Amino acid sequence: MFRIDNAGITPAIEMEDGVDYVPAEPRYLMGQHFSAIAAAGPITGPILAGVMFGWGPALIWIILGSIFIGGVHDMGALVASIRHKARSITEIVRENVSNRAYVLFMVFVWITLVYIIVAFTDITASSFVGTITLENGEKVGGGAIAASSLLYLALPVFMGLLLKYTRLNLTGATALFLPLVGVSIWFGRYIPVDLDVMLGISPASAVKLWDFLILAYCFTASILPMWMLLQPRGHLGGYFLYASLIASGIGVIFGGFTIQYPAFNRLDSDWGAFFFPMFPILFITIACGACSGFHSLVGSGTTSKQLKREGDSKIIGYGAMLIEGLLAVVALACVMMLAKDNPLTGKPPNYIYAMGIGRFLELIHIPAALGISFGLMAFTTFVYDTLDVGTRLGRYIIEELTGWRNMTGKGFAAALTAGVPLLFVMQKALDAGGNPIPAWRVFWSVFGASNQLLAALALIGITVWLFKTSKNRYVWLAAFLPAVWMFAMSSWALMRIIMDGWLINGEFILTYDPVIYAALILVALAALMLLETTVAMIRDRRHSGRKLRDERAVQDADPNSAC
Repeated sequence: MFRIDNAGITPAIEMEDGVDYVPAEPRYLMGQHFSAIAAAGPITGPILAGVMFGWGPALIWIILGSIFIGGVHDMGALVASIRHKARSITEIVRENVSNRAYVLFMVFVWITLVYIIVAFTDITASSFVGTITLENGEKVGGGAIAASSLLYLALPVFMGLLLKYTRLNLTGATALFLPLVGVSIWFGRYIPVDLDVMLGISPASAVKLWDFLILAYCFTASILPMWMLLQPRGHLGGYFLYASLIASGIGVIFGGFTIQYPAFNRLDSDWGAFFFPMFPILFITIACGACSGFHSLVGSGTTSKQLKREGDSKIIGYGAMLIEGLLAVVALACVMMLAKDNPLTGKPPNYIYAMGIGRFLELIHIPAALGISFGLMAFTTFVYDTLDVGTRLGRYIIEELTGWRNMTGKGFAAALTAGVPLLFVMQKALDAGGNPIPAWRVFWSVFGASNQLLAALALIGITVWLFKTSKNRYVWLAAFLPAVWMFAMSSWALMRIIMDGWLINGEFILTYDPVIYAALILVALAALMLLETTVAMIRDRRHSGRKLRDERAVQDADPNSAC
């Protein structure tokens, strides 16, 4: 399908600059890429969907989606990027579709990144405030998780500096700093950073302050050289996340836990209420565990600039998506072992995941409190990687659109990409009853729908590229058919968001909810880009037909000529 060739020189080698284009060994790059694409999506999405619809449909979609859609999408975006000088998927669209499609796609991607940053910033900030009380009465505080996170973020900076300016090699740095990640988890509980207590503010205000601090971190991280933070942090985070998968595997295989949650929730009472809204809500809620448009931005935005050999795209592009699917199954297992009436099912997904990891780790005699801290840190580690990579990608987009690429332009682009999410997370969100709700819950639905629609648009871009360049005339269908499914489900979900917001008790009422207008803009942008793509494919088909007819005419006129 992609004609992988290790003899070819990748952009990371050809264009190495020490800042953005930095060739990396696959074991180094794999951890960074996996950490960046995973985020909270493969944990939050499966848990939310499992609680809503049961674990059966969630498990089916995770397995089928990650193998036949997500893996194709991720590897396709990565390979297409390295064949286009490590340019982003948006640039690939410009070259293979049109300049108008490029601008539409860029705007769509930037809006999607804003909602990704909003959702993941707020869900991380909420885990830094409050307390989890275990069954034995022991408490795990959010301030301890915050302290561990701050310690964790400092480690890769020191690691990057040592790798850059000393003779310390990667193996030695890993052996030195990886145990320190475990130390930071253990030590954080002794130096909790409880902002509400330290500053005498309410927990809600503390969450808002953490939102601001996390976004300030995103701004800083997005303009630092990759070797200083992104690469070493991704490397350490990758090992940490592999450890969480191993710990989970021990619990799932050897724990002897029984499945208590129903496989199909509400199926026995009302088929209609189960299948609708399961279609399309299931497919935008799980998001990253099966397919995620954000992966195409990471693959074509940062990973392609570090890929040392084309062959590495198989394990990093396709393989990392399969590992993310495995992580989604583990997260779903944390729901499966709960009884339907368990109060934990009403808690935020990160707490359900952490409690599950804590129970798994108890099997190897790790105290529950430390195991839960490990789970929350694993969750936070995913999010950090995605937040600063997402901000960096948003910075790239603003730079490409404005052509402003000096340090002032980098600062402006990073400030804009981090500043707009700050406006959203600082707003006070209320539910229909007037009760305050976290910002991440408000924006999760539009994030999921826009993220999946982004995957559909990326697959369409890959389809056109394969259509124009592949020697096999049918290989483009491997990207086109998944694109149709993703486009249908995500567009359907966005239209539901619009209709549910404006149709109240059967009456059309124009409200000013920003989520509704964002959904409307995203649908319009996607429709316009689809039109541009269709026109481009028809034009290319006609051009190919004329070229073939001309070649045949030459051959008919002179049978000995070489076409």
